[in-house]
Amino acid sequence: MKRNSPTPELAAARALEFVADGQVVGLGSGRAAAAFVHALAERVRAGMHIRGVPTSGRTAALAKELGIPLVDLGTIDTIDVAIDGADEVAEPTLDLVKGLGGALLRERVVAASARQWVILVGVDKVSPVLGTRGVLPVEVVPFAATFCHRKLAELGLQSELRRANGPVYVTDNGNNILDCQIGPLADPAELNRSIRAIPGVVEAGLFLGMKPIVLVQDGQMIRRLGYSDR
Repeated sequence: MKRNSPTPELAAARALEFVADGQVVGLGSGRAAAAFVHALAERVRAGMHIRGVPTSGRTAALAKELGIPLVDLGTIDTIDVAIDGADEVAEPTLDLVKGLGGALLRERVVAASARQWVILVGVDKVSPVLGTRGVLPVEVVPFAATFCHRKLAELGLQSELRRANGPVYVTDNGNNILDCQIGPLADPAELNRSIRAIPGVVEAGLFLGMKPIVLVQDGQMIRRLGYSDR
C-alpha cells in the first residue's frame, strides 16, 4: 500500500461552507473525514444545530466524544450533505477509489442518500486515471472470502485478506476485505461490473459516476472540482 498522505485540514475547514444550521450531515471515515468532524464540532460548540450520520463505528465514537448529535439513517428521509475522503480521484471524471479505511459499504450508502457529496483529498491523490495508487479494496462475506480471492485472480487481480495487526480485519458489517493489487485502469466500469458479479462480493471500492464535489488541498491552496448536480 501507499503511504498515508498529509491530512487535508484546510479542505476540511472549507467543507464547512456546505453545511447549514439544522441540516443532517453524513460523516465519512478516515483521516480527512476525521479532520472535518473536528472542524464541525467547533461549530456545534459555537451553537450550530446539526445531526450527523456516521459511516463507521470509529466516526460515531469520535463524533460522540466531540459532542456532535447523531441520528440513525433509518429514521430520516435524506441527508443534506455528506463529507468524506477518498483514496484516489480521477480528473476530470471525478470517479473515485475508496475503502482503505474499511468503511466502503456504509460510505456508499450514506453518499447515495445525500443531496450533496463532498470529497476531501490532498493533491497527491488526484490523477488522470484510477489505479495509480495501487490498491482496490473489495468487501466480501467471510464465508466466500477464499472463493472471492480465486475469482478475483481469474480477473487478473491478486488480492490479500486484510488483517488488523494480526487478526483478520472485520468491517462494521461483519465482513472481510480483500485488498487487490491494481495498476492504472483502462476500463474501471467494466472491472467494477466483473467484480460485483462475483457471488459473495458485498462492495467494491470503485465509486463511479456519483457526481461528487471534490475539494483538493495543494499546500495552502484549495481547488474545487465538480459541481452539485445530484
